[in-house]
Amino acid sequence: MKTIILKVNADRPEKSKIRAAAKIIREGGLVAFPTETVYGLGANALDPKAVRRIFAAKKRPLDNPLIIHIADKADVYWLADKIPKDADKLMDLWPGPLTLVLKASDIIPKETRGGLSTVAIRMPNHKVALALIRESEVPIAAPSANLAGRPSPTTAEHVKQDLDGKIEMILDAGPTRIGVESTVIDLTSESPQILRPGGLTYEELKRILGDVRLHPSAIADRRVNLKYAPSPGMRHKHYSPEAQLIIVEGELNAMINKIQELVGLYRGKGRRVGILATDETQRSYHGAYVVKSLGSREDPSSMARNLFKLLREFDEEKVDIIIAEGVPMKSLGLAVMNRLRKASGFNIVKAN
Repeated sequence: MKTIILKVNADRPEKSKIRAAAKIIREGGLVAFPTETVYGLGANALDPKAVRRIFAAKKRPLDNPLIIHIADKADVYWLADKIPKDADKLMDLWPGPLTLVLKASDIIPKETRGGLSTVAIRMPNHKVALALIRESEVPIAAPSANLAGRPSPTTAEHVKQDLDGKIEMILDAGPTRIGVESTVIDLTSESPQILRPGGLTYEELKRILGDVRLHPSAIADRRVNLKYAPSPGMRHKHYSPEAQLIIVEGELNAMINKIQELVGLYRGKGRRVGILATDETQRSYHGAYVVKSLGSREDPSSMARNLFKLLREFDEEKVDIIIAEGVPMKSLGLAVMNRLRKASGFNIVKAN
């Protein structure tokens, strides 16, 4: 299969290009498209055969549910059942990087739900995504447009690296704005629970809802065994570069010293070491093959925006080991640490 790549204006999507992509969606094909978080791999959410193609292209486990993307809040009321009052409050934040887990209506195929009784729904805050959904006239199921387990794509080039020849089309509207996936909140439990931290912060959700909890897997520094996962990013390996990834966590100076010690250890074994530092610490290291800055420790949005791009860059530079600094788990830093810990397979070193 030849994958068509169309450059699209992010602010004023060309109608002819959106129509071409929507035709593919309606005919059961796959289109990668930008959102404000990461690029998604879209198919008609109500077409089981098309949805199965998403899983095949990504090599994604079938029990990992998909997020349905809509362009009209009214669609929630026929895609989901028993919608709680908290959902109405949270839908006021749409379009935006927030996914709601609700009881699924019977219209949702089991393939889209990952075999669960719940459905995950969001309205993306990107003009290309919204135009595509409206033109397609169907809700679009769209996980991140990458091979399962790999760092999520924040540019069309990342999508091409993973899925060229496996999907019909990529809509290229430039880099995404946020850089980590949406926050997923479960509204089917006794009180709202964040299953996956993401582009909308815990602090903001707490301000709106008052009572909101974090699922243990959202903040875990070790693997949490789950029988099933109502949200992507909870159960299976995610976000991982090809290089071995080690996270060093602790007080800043202790962390720098421990990373420098590990650089010496692995260099002595002939390994090419990359360091994922921050603006404040980048010049503190020596002896590594390459040192990259995630962004400022005082600006979690910059760290989120750069994370997946830098993990892919380390692979392009053929490093054997990436040693990453832990960052403060506040605001978008919580999502960054969630992704780093999972990407490392919870290979975490505590610096004393």
